Amino acid sequence: MSRTAAEPAIEAIVGRYVTVSLSDGPRRIYFEEAGQGRAVLCLHTAGADTRQWRHLLNDAGVTADHRLIAFDMPWHGKSLPPRGFEVQEYLLTTQAYIETVLAVADALGLQDAVLAGCSMGGRIALQIAARHPGRFAGFIAIEASDFQPAWYDIDWFHRPDAHGGEMGAALVSANISPHAPQEERWNTQWMFMQSGPGVFRGDLSFYTRDDSLVERLGEIDTDLSPVHILVGAYDLTCTPEDARRTAQAIRGATLTVMEELGHFPMSEHPRAFRPFFLDALQRMRTTT
Repeated sequence: MSRTAAEPAIEAIVGRYVTVSLSDGPRRIYFEEAGQGRAVLCLHTAGADTRQWRHLLNDAGVTADHRLIAFDMPWHGKSLPPRGFEVQEYLLTTQAYIETVLAVADALGLQDAVLAGCSMGGRIALQIAARHPGRFAGFIAIEASDFQPAWYDIDWFHRPDAHGGEMGAALVSANISPHAPQEERWNTQWMFMQSGPGVFRGDLSFYTRDDSLVERLGEIDTDLSPVHILVGAYDLTCTPEDARRTAQAIRGATLTVMEELGHFPMSEHPRAFRPFFLDALQRMRTTT
C-alpha cells in the first residue's frame, strides 16, 4: 500500500551527540547517521553544517550497504561554540580541524571507514591522507584542491554594517550550478544565511590562508588508501583545473569532473550528484 501525501514520513536519519576531548577542551559534537555497512564519515563545507548531506543520508540505495555519518564541526549547526566564545575570535586551523575529525572518528569507533569531505572538508581529507596514512580506508575529496588564495575579502563576512550570513549566501550563490533545482539552490543558501557570526569568515581563514597541503601531496599513499577527487564544472572556487592539478600531484589519485554541478553538489543538486558519489564509493578498496 502506497503512502499518501497526508501521511507522516519519519526519516531513517538518527541524530545524536558525542563529547570529544580536544587539546583546548571538551566539545559536544552533533552527528547524524543512517544505514549499515562500511562507514563513511562526511564533512560539510565552510560556513554550513550536516544538513548538506541529508539527501544521501535519506537515500536507501546508498545506505543499504554504507553507514553514512555526518557531523557538525564546533561552532556549526547544532555543535555549540566552546565556553567563553563571546570573547573569542573563531579562526579554524589545520591542526584543530584534523584533531576534531580524528577525535570524532575515534569516539564513534570508526575502523576501515571512508572519509568524504566537500570544499574545506575535501581539503582536510587530503591533509589527513598525507599526515595520517592508513587512518581511513579511502578518501573522497569533493571540490578539493591543494590551495586557492581568496579572490574576495573574507572580512566582509563579519562586519557590524553587513549581515554576514546574507553576504555568505551571496558569495556561494555564484558557485551553485545553473542546473540546480531552485528549491535546493535556496535551501543551500539558507544554511549560509543561518551561519553563526564570524563562522564563515573563520572557516575561510583556514581555506584561503593555509597552503601547507601543496608540499604534502606527494606524501599521500594511494596504495594504502585510495583517493578520488570530484569537482563540479561550475565551481568557481575550486575549478576543474585546480582539482586536476591536485590529482596529478598525487600518485594514483583519480578524478571525475561533474558536468552539471557546482561547489555544493550533495546539497544543490543531489539527484545529479548521486551517481558520482556511488561511483566514488565503488572506487574505495573493500577490506576482506
